[in-house]
Amino acid sequence: MARYVEIHPENPQTRLIEMVVERLRQGEVIAFPTDSGYAIGCKLGNKEGLDRIRAIRRVSDKHHFTMLCHDFAQLGQFVIVDNAQFRLIKQLTPGPYTFILKGTKDVPRMTLHPKKNTVGVRLPKHEITQALVAALGEPLLSSTLILPDEEEPMTDGWEVNEALGHALDIVIEGPVGVDGATTVVDMSSGFAEVVREGAGSTEMFE
Repeated sequence: MARYVEIHPENPQTRLIEMVVERLRQGEVIAFPTDSGYAIGCKLGNKEGLDRIRAIRRVSDKHHFTMLCHDFAQLGQFVIVDNAQFRLIKQLTPGPYTFILKGTKDVPRMTLHPKKNTVGVRLPKHEITQALVAALGEPLLSSTLILPDEEEPMTDGWEVNEALGHALDIVIEGPVGVDGATTVVDMSSGFAEVVREGAGSTEMFE
């Protein structure tokens, strides 16, 4: 069963964050709160972790994983962005948006879409998530925790633990954003296309 960890939503305890990060480095898979519901995540390059997340979500190898980044410097290392895209992303983040972009050579191939060489990136507005990514020192690979046959992400740690504790290593208890999943914007073709409407406004793309 997963270890169930309560982390303070405004002042995440350093020792707990470091414990979770160490477990991520050892190859474990975690469920954690974000500004748009719960997500499941693992370290970049963790093939077994990717396969476990795909099995939990019941998605194919064409599923776009998302790299949660700490800041723009980190984001720019892992995806290719032109000046116009950079300005738009900077205007909308941190917040409930996921952007699909071409990955750089620093992204493990197993993480990229097999045909498009793309990956999702986002800058979350959430203290616990940001603390994890900052301590990890690299993006946290994640997928929104939407159960098969459901349309909205899970929002309560105890429910995640009850439903998936057998399939996870750690479940972090903490508050989530209340507006649902992120808005997903595909920018990989040079223009912005909304592929999923969510918590982020789509007004500027219309």
